[in-house]
Amino acid sequence: MSEIATERLAADEPGITRAAEILRQGGLVAFPTETVYGLGGDACNDRAVARIYEAKGRPSFNPLIVHLADLDAVKALVEWTDLADAAAAAFWPGPLTMVLPLRAGAPVSKLVTAGLGSLAVRMPANPAARALLRGFGGPVAAPSANHSGRISPTRAAHVLDTLDGRIEAVLDGGACEVGLESTILGLAGKPTLLRPGRITTEALSEALGRPVLARRDREAISAPGQLASHYAPRARVRLNASEWHAGEARLGFGKTEGDCDLNLSPTGDLVEAAANLFEYLHRLDASGAEAIAVMPIPHVGLGVAINDRLNRAAAPRE
Repeated sequence: MSEIATERLAADEPGITRAAEILRQGGLVAFPTETVYGLGGDACNDRAVARIYEAKGRPSFNPLIVHLADLDAVKALVEWTDLADAAAAAFWPGPLTMVLPLRAGAPVSKLVTAGLGSLAVRMPANPAARALLRGFGGPVAAPSANHSGRISPTRAAHVLDTLDGRIEAVLDGGACEVGLESTILGLAGKPTLLRPGRITTEALSEALGRPVLARRDREAISAPGQLASHYAPRARVRLNASEWHAGEARLGFGKTEGDCDLNLSPTGDLVEAAANLFEYLHRLDASGAEAIAVMPIPHVGLGVAINDRLNRAAAPRE
C-alpha cells in the first residue's frame, strides 16, 4: 500500500470533528478507549473495513469488534436478549464486548463478521471514544491499532510505531486506563467467556444470575483475540521466571529477590499490573533484548486476563 501522511490529532473538539470527517470519507482513525487504542473504520463500508485488515496485516478470518455510541445503535445490529440487557446494565459503557446473533438486514460489512452469523459489539467508556462515535453517527469497526499479532497499543506513540504512514490519523487521548483489551462475552448460545479481561467470569456470572462457561482453545475462532500467537513483542517471551538469565530484559511483579528492569506492580496489585503490561512490554522490546523474562503472575481475578495475554505473547510464532 502507498504511504499516507498520518495526522496526529488532539482529543479536543476540533480533533474529534476532523477524526469523524475522516471516518465518513472512508479513512482509518486510531482512537483511545479505556482498554487499548482501536483502529477505527466505517463498519458499513466494505473498502474501509478491508483497509483495516490491510493496514494491520490481520487475517481475514479474525472478526472485528464494532463500537457504538448507545444502546439503540447496538440493538439495530444484533438480536438483543434479556441476558444482554443484564450485562449492559452492569458493565456498559465499559470494557465489555458482547457477541450476539447478527440482526437480519444489519448494514455492517460482511468482512466485519468474517463470515460468522454473530457480531461483536461494544460501548466504550472513554470520553474521546464516545465523542468520536457520536460525531461519526454510525458503527465503527475497531480492532487494536497495531500490526496484527504484536503488542497492543496503550498510547498514541505505540500506534505510530507500526501504523504511521498506513492510516489517516491517530486521535491522541493519552494513556489508556485499563491497558488490556475488553472482556468478550459470548451470548449467541449459552453465556461463554470468549476472551478474559478486566471484567472477570465471577462478575459476569453474578450480573447474569447464571454461570458463564469457559471457551475451549480448540474450538473455532468466534471472537477477536483468540489466535494462539498474539500480543507478541519482537523479543521472545519467557514466562514464570524465578531467576534471570544473562541478556534478558526482566519484567517483575510484586516483591523481587533481585533487580528487574521494570516491575508491573511492586505491591502485587493486579489492576496496576494490567494497566502497565503492554506499556512495559513495549519499553522492554525497544531495549533490543532478544528475550523478555516475566515473573509469575497469580492466576486469579484479573490475573487470568494478564496470563492469557502473556501466554499468547510467548506462544510459537507463525
